[in-house]
Amino acid sequence: MKYQPIDAKLFSENRVKFEKRLKSNSIAIFQSNDEFPRSGDQSFMFRQNPDLFYLSGIDQEQSILLLYPDCPNPLYKQVLFLRQTNDFIKVWEGHKYTKEQARETSGIQAVYWLDEFDNILQTIVHYADHIYLNTNENDRYAHTVPYRDLRFIDQLRQRFPLHHYERSAPIMRDLRAVKSEIEVQLTQKACGITRDAFIRVLKFVKPGVTEYEIEAEIIHEFIRQGATGHAYLPIIASGPNANILHYNDNNQVCKDGDVILFDFGAEYANYNADLSRSIPVNGRFTERQRAVYNAVLTVLKKSKELLRPGVLWNTYHEQVGELMTEQLIGLGLLSADDVKNQNPAWPAYKKYFMHGNSHHLGIDVHDFAGRYTPFAAGNILTIEPGIYIPEEGLGIRIENNVLITDNGVTDLMADIPVEADEIEEIMNS
Repeated sequence: MKYQPIDAKLFSENRVKFEKRLKSNSIAIFQSNDEFPRSGDQSFMFRQNPDLFYLSGIDQEQSILLLYPDCPNPLYKQVLFLRQTNDFIKVWEGHKYTKEQARETSGIQAVYWLDEFDNILQTIVHYADHIYLNTNENDRYAHTVPYRDLRFIDQLRQRFPLHHYERSAPIMRDLRAVKSEIEVQLTQKACGITRDAFIRVLKFVKPGVTEYEIEAEIIHEFIRQGATGHAYLPIIASGPNANILHYNDNNQVCKDGDVILFDFGAEYANYNADLSRSIPVNGRFTERQRAVYNAVLTVLKKSKELLRPGVLWNTYHEQVGELMTEQLIGLGLLSADDVKNQNPAWPAYKKYFMHGNSHHLGIDVHDFAGRYTPFAAGNILTIEPGIYIPEEGLGIRIENNVLITDNGVTDLMADIPVEADEIEEIMNS
């Protein structure tokens, strides 16, 4: 891993919080993610199952975490199973965790090699009443392949059909949404790296550069500072491309007079930043571009005032819709009649702002959290209003990451340039 070691206190405390939510006499088992083939002899870069990482800090393939707080054998209350290295693996793949390194990383003392999992499970599983198993229940995901968790569930049900099987996901959904101090610090680190990449880009952009050259500047800064890489595929969308919400081609020349919409973020220690900015290719906004930019920025600033503990997701987004409607009327994009005659199921503002204004952020970019759970202190959210005007070849999105506290929000990206004048000043310095 490129990132610095994380205090094992984070993972120990996460396990305590999780175990308190289990039914009595329960085993919980978490699997690492699959390794996905990329070609005949290559795999895609491995990315750990976020729930296993949250509970152990182990960032390696072919790992299993077993938790059994009421285990009659105290040796097996918390157990890690790891892939055993050998001389062949050392030569071809490099470093893998030793048992001692896994203990230091996770705070778990019982560490065994993976080939011992079946035997150890067999000796204790019959004393448990419940088995908690994990699946991906993020409501943005619909699985189309039988990933490792699902295959393991089938195997376990065949071996132990009379146990009571439970879902770990509802517990993880509640726990992961509320970030600890260490998690906030890791997210802040990712935001800081993202800030430096953005400032680097501001000094680099000029008419004639390509979108992929800008992408190269971003990843250079990420890797230079120890980030794993991009938190997600970066969007470098110049001119009309900014009206494609998930534009990833990044292959066009940036033209004088256009605006570039950026959406990128660094991943550091599996925690993610998520930034959007819109800048003029030539270093100066036109009057119209600045007006649209400032309208979006106004919605972002006022959105911060809406985020408080106890606020409901739908209520918040309805209020944001009202803010955006006001700005769109001011820009001449909507009329009072448009609003009066709008379809409540698809309000008029959706023509120019069709996506959500916020999502949870953490180990996943769209982090696991309850859509119907009120916001709480400790939530980290994006705020990302946008206005997209295809007929003008203009799209503006501005996005910061904020931490909800008991007294409002703390902007984790407050030190990243966002005012139009500030952006122009850096670009022309």
